Amino acid sequence: MILRRTLLIAGILLALPITAWAQDPLKVVATTGMIADAARQVGGDQVEVKGLMGPGVDPHAYRQTRTDIVAMTRADLILWHGLYLEAQMEGFFHDLERKRTVVAVAEGLDKSKLRAHDDYADKFDPHVWMTPDLWRDVVVEVQKALIDVRPEAADVFAANAEKHLADLDRLSTYAADTLVQVPENNRVLLTAHDAFGYFGGSYGYEVMGIQGISTQSEAGLNRIGELVDLLVERQITAVFVESSVSDRSIRALIEGAAAKGHKVHVGGELFSDAMGEDGTYEGTYIGMLDHNITVIAGALGAAVPARGMDGKLSAGF
Repeated sequence: MILRRTLLIAGILLALPITAWAQDPLKVVATTGMIADAARQVGGDQVEVKGLMGPGVDPHAYRQTRTDIVAMTRADLILWHGLYLEAQMEGFFHDLERKRTVVAVAEGLDKSKLRAHDDYADKFDPHVWMTPDLWRDVVVEVQKALIDVRPEAADVFAANAEKHLADLDRLSTYAADTLVQVPENNRVLLTAHDAFGYFGGSYGYEVMGIQGISTQSEAGLNRIGELVDLLVERQITAVFVESSVSDRSIRALIEGAAAKGHKVHVGGELFSDAMGEDGTYEGTYIGMLDHNITVIAGALGAAVPARGMDGKLSAGF
């Protein structure tokens, strides 16, 4: 009787679809859209990723919601950026890492590649996603974190990472080839806050922000006045707004320059601390950078492809 029952159970199990044997996807929670995209690219069908900060959300000021806390306490892996980007959440993550697997993926970067933070002597500029060459190191850290949680899928993660890193290398080539076409005297990038320092260092652009590296820093009237004088003196005609930062200070700059007889226009909206809308090309890391590179180069005088690197941008330039 026991043998017959065992054989019956074995027969039922063998008749089940093979998908019933597969592991469930890892539940991954990521703070920023950029990290969530890296986890999806590397994880593939092995992961189910929830991003906490959507389009237009400023990570410098973000605080976890009750829904976020529930998602993170149920996750197999929590990925956050570090480098003081999620400044309001650091204490929470340090508490959470005693109970869950929590990884600050940018903290593992070679510190010699990082810029000093303008407000904190012992910290670094966190905006490493602004160049593909730096971001590829973060992608590798995401790959390591996924392998640590699910080592049996290491080959899958490695293959996915290799493909994504090749795309990042192609994006890096597009950036270098496109941005060099801007006349040298036009290579000035003025934005709402100092998020583009790595970009400027990689491609030879002078970068200025009304606010500092963090959007929590103050933008005083003196700073705006200094930048207005600079716009007029150097005849800079294009400035840029950011999708995750109020355009109030940029508008003040434009009005201040106009009061001095100098016309300045908005060269375009850039993705600084958040990506585009979910489900769009600009809602991926590749699309986000493709957009920024194409908008900046086009506004400052280069001939750019109508819809970016692969013709996928939602708006033409």
